Amino acid sequence: MILVILGTQDKPFSRLLKAVEKAIDDGIIKDEVIVQAGQTKYISNKMKIFDLISAPEFEKLIDDADLIITHGGAGSILSAIRKGKKVIAAPRLQKYMEHHNDHQKQIIHEFSKQGYILELNDFQKLGKLIEKSASFKPKKFMSNTHNMVKMLEKYIDSNNHISWFNKYFAFFYLGIFIFLMIVVFFIFY
Repeated sequence: MILVILGTQDKPFSRLLKAVEKAIDDGIIKDEVIVQAGQTKYISNKMKIFDLISAPEFEKLIDDADLIITHGGAGSILSAIRKGKKVIAAPRLQKYMEHHNDHQKQIIHEFSKQGYILELNDFQKLGKLIEKSASFKPKKFMSNTHNMVKMLEKYIDSNNHISWFNKYFAFFYLGIFIFLMIVVFFIFY
C-alpha cells in the first residue's frame, strides 16, 4: 500500500495527486493508494481519499504503508522516517499557491542529503523515484531531542534561570511598577 500525505495546510496540493494518478494510469503504481488530503479537494476513482483521519488511524496507515509519498511538512516526514519507512517527499511551492513560501524545499533537501528520504522536485520523475524506492535503504532516524533538552537544562541551571538581560529588564519593570503605584497612591489618597 502507498500512503500519500498532504498534511493540514490550508492550501491545496492537487499537483502531487495528479502526478500520483498519472503514475497509476501509466502502470507504475499497482498498489492500493490511500490519501490523507487535508484541504485538497480531489476526486479520483483510483485512490481512497480522506480529508483528515484520526491520529490512531494515521499511525496505522503509516505502519501498513510500503511507501509514503508526502508533502514537505517536517511533521509528516518525521512521522514516517521515525518508523523506518521509505519516503518520497515533494515540496509545496509558493508559485503554485500551495504554501506561503518555499521553506519545504529546504526541509526536503536536508532530509534527502542526510539519506532519510528521496527528494521529488520534478513531478515528471515520480515514476523513476518510485522505481528507485524499491532498492532505497533509508538511514535509520535517531532523535536528538534528549540531548537538546539536556543542553537547555544545563544552560538554564548555569544561568540561575534568569539571564542578565532578563534580570535587567525585570528590575526596570519592577521600578516602573513601584513608581506607578506611588503615583496612584498620591493621586487617589
